[in-house]
Amino acid sequence: MGLAFWAYRENYRTQARIDEMQAVQQDIARLRDDLGVLRAEWAYLNRPERLRELVDINFARLRLAPVQAGQFGGVRNVDYPDPAAAPQPEAPQDGPFVSNNRGAPAPRPPGLAGRPAAEDLAPDDTAQATADPE
Repeated sequence: MGLAFWAYRENYRTQARIDEMQAVQQDIARLRDDLGVLRAEWAYLNRPERLRELVDINFARLRLAPVQAGQFGGVRNVDYPDPAAAPQPEAPQDGPFVSNNRGAPAPRPPGLAGRPAAEDLAPDDTAQATADPE
């Protein structure tokens, strides 16, 4: 008798949870449809010809004009920090090459540009890479 009551109660609990899940899924579907409608309205309101018309109507108040290439500055207009003002890190003991890139390897010396780095080689290949090429 007790097991029958428990099974009866669990059956109705399960049915209630399934109904809740279906209601949530219906809400999600409705919200996705609403989102699609809002995206379509946004695209409709942002048509270039409509925006041009609004700029022309409100020109006296907004003073908006089309963007032209001459309005952009060049690289010479960028204010870079003074390199003398920034503290320079000390040179490493093994060579004069310092990389300011976080996590990037130090640049290769000009004479070794074509050779693989010693750390990229297997231990037995290191002796061959450090020998002078013939």
